This record gives sequence, C-alpha cells and structure tokens, in this order.
Amino acid sequence: MSVNTGENGRRFVQVEVEVPGSPEEVWQAIATGPGISSWFVPTEVEERVGGAFKANFGMGMESESTITEWDPPRSFKKDGDGMDPDAPPVATEWIVEAKSGGMCVVRVVHSWFASTDEWDGQWEAVEQGWISFFNILRLVLEHFPGQSSAAFDAAGMASGSESEAWTALTAPFGLPDAAVGQEVSAHADVPALAGKVEIACHGETKEVMLLTSEPGPGVCHLSAMPMGGPIYVSIRFYLFGDSAASAVAKAEPEWTHWFAERFPMEG
Repeated sequence: MSVNTGENGRRFVQVEVEVPGSPEEVWQAIATGPGISSWFVPTEVEERVGGAFKANFGMGMESESTITEWDPPRSFKKDGDGMDPDAPPVATEWIVEAKSGGMCVVRVVHSWFASTDEWDGQWEAVEQGWISFFNILRLVLEHFPGQSSAAFDAAGMASGSESEAWTALTAPFGLPDAAVGQEVSAHADVPALAGKVEIACHGETKEVMLLTSEPGPGVCHLSAMPMGGPIYVSIRFYLFGDSAASAVAKAEPEWTHWFAERFPMEG
C-alpha cells in the first residue's frame, strides 16, 4: 500500500471492498449514523449538504467534518478529516457502485494537497485501518443486514514485544495461531466468547475476526499494534438482533474489568 500522487500535488489513498446488498441497503450502512456505528465507531451523521459528520474513536479522540456533497445512494463527500491542526486539509469521498449478482463496491478516498511526503505515513496507517473495518462491514452485511445493533470495545497496553502482547491477548481464547474456520470457546476464567474464526492474520498485521454466538450474535475483532513503546491491544464487539443492547450491557463491564487487570492503560 502507498500514497498516490496526482496532478497539481494532490495526494490520496483509497480502499475498497465488495459487499452484498443493493445500493440502498449499502448506503444505509455507510452513510447513516446507526449504520456506520454498527461496523466502525460511534458516529453521528446529518444527512445533507452542510451537515456534520462526527466519529468518536474513544479516549477523547473525535473526528468532525462537514458534508459538502450528498448524492444517495451513490456518493457523498466531506471536508475536515485532518488528523493534526498543522496537517493539510483533507477531503474524503465515499462511493457506492452497484455490481452484478446483488453486490456493491464501497470505496473511500482521502485526498489532500502537499508538496512533500510529510503526512504520507499517517495516511498509509489510515489505509490499513480501513482494510480491517471494511472486513467487518462485509461480515455485517453478509450475516446481519438491516438488524438493530449495539457495540462496545475494550483496550489497554501490553509490555514486551508485539508477538508477546498478541499471545497474552489471544491465548485465553485459544487464538494465538487461529485458523479460518476454527471454532472458539473462551476459558472458564475469562469473559464469555464463543464463535468461529472468519479472518486470521498473525504476520506484520495481528488481528482475528470472529462470527460470535457469545456474548451474542455478531462480529468480534481482536488486534494488537505498536504505539511507541508499549503495544496497544483491543477487542471490539458488534452485536445484532433484539437482544443486542442487553447483551452489551452485560458483557461490556466484564470485558472492561478484564482488560483493566490484564492490560492497564498506563502500560
């Protein structure tokens, strides 16, 4: 993956994914607050030109941008996704393209104007992050289209190497060397987690995605990544159906407590 350079110094990254559903169904998932929150982070969307688009990443990190073009169910654009006050302004375009067989391509493009590569590394990291979240989007549209949802996450810092942190996070669930298709059931002394592995990466990128039956029907994403010295480890749950909210209310404090004891934020 790399940053592309266009005319007049325009630099951009783009990521796309093929997902099931009509353009209208996919639009609901990528251009409304409840839809985006069901596979990404808690998000609020004012669905109009001039409307606000607010995404809450936790730990005090919130991204706010303004919608500049709105063409449902095909595309929208927004300005203001810069990660740093000193960074160049960034424009983001979301595109839904209908394909044959009841499929659509979702594409996101971040672009900015700069004469140097000073910000390229950060946007390459954003590009990698979209690949993970787009895999969650695909799983959600494959297995839980249109269902009510609730989500939560837990995170912390681990010392040692990235591999050691990954083992510490995943070993209690039998996932250090997880393979696609593997059935998972957590040990008795950890919060409830059961399901089947859908995606497993143990190389430079360390993440596992499950279709879960416990703590409820949904998608679970475990990951580990360096953040300076310590390693940031996290788990995200996206649960679906009429019991999703009650399942989150029960499971979230259990996972928060488990992470606080095992991976305190102070590292």
